[in-house]
Amino acid sequence: MPKIKIHKSSPSIDMTPMVDLAFLLVTFFMLTASFRMAEPVIVDPPSSVSEKLLPENTIMVTVDDNGRPFFGISNAEAKMNALTKMADKYKVKFNAEQLKKFGGLSSFGVDIKDLPKYLDQSEGQRQKFQPQKGVPNDSLNNPQLKDWILFAAQEANMIYKRAKDEAKDKGQEFKGEKPRYAIKADAKVKYIFVKDVFKTFTDIKIYQFNLITSMEGGGKAPAPAAHGAAH
Repeated sequence: MPKIKIHKSSPSIDMTPMVDLAFLLVTFFMLTASFRMAEPVIVDPPSSVSEKLLPENTIMVTVDDNGRPFFGISNAEAKMNALTKMADKYKVKFNAEQLKKFGGLSSFGVDIKDLPKYLDQSEGQRQKFQPQKGVPNDSLNNPQLKDWILFAAQEANMIYKRAKDEAKDKGQEFKGEKPRYAIKADAKVKYIFVKDVFKTFTDIKIYQFNLITSMEGGGKAPAPAAHGAAH
């Protein structure tokens, strides 16, 4: 009696659920992602061979080739709290939409009285915003840069201490970093402008900060290199 041959078929996998899942994940990330706004100024810092990377919890002043100082805070909570203090001191009001946009700024270089109007602009318009003369740094008549650094430092240190205390109370290991201060200056800027920023830091008794550089050899470092400095 002849044997009956059973036809063998290749196994198949229905990929439809996996494709659906992939689209759901893509949609989720698109809706929940917060896009970082473009830098208001691009600087070319001096090069070095240092590979020390700048920590996340940083308060930074960027000085462009024209000597204009731009201010930025990486800690979002400290940034918003510093804005609240600045708005109160300089009697400037911000609406909800302006506050939301401010939270997305990496840095800015305008007088606080012009900041609401600056925030009302589109991202492309902000690149051409006038007057964008840098954050005022007149220690006698308009010490806004010093106030931004001071308020940001107070808030960032308070947040750091609070997180450290909470970890201690829960018996957890604390891995947070203290706030750090940095200056990123264009290689072509006159030293007098950088010196003014040094003085702004030291006037509020901040004597240690990082000088941001790029990697030597024509390439850029994967993240800013940092050098400790005391003045």
